[in-house]
Amino acid sequence: MKKLIIAAALSFALAGPALAGQCPMLMGKIDEAMKTTTADEATKAKAMELYTKGKAEHEAGDHAASEASLGEAMKLLGI
Repeated sequence: MKKLIIAAALSFALAGPALAGQCPMLMGKIDEAMKTTTADEATKAKAMELYTKGKAEHEAGDHAASEASLGEAMKLLGI
């Protein structure tokens, strides 16, 4: 039982940094999409608001919230 608990704790400890790597990739996709999007100005502004929020969440270590915010921005941009 002790080994199972240690293995589970180690898995969670290693998963955090792996998930953190997803946020910069999503931000990069949004950066590229903003260069070519045909979305209206209001949609672009909302996407950038979500991008900024997601970046701040990533930097604060809240990667689940960051991915949610960045995902919403990507939906607005059609990616």
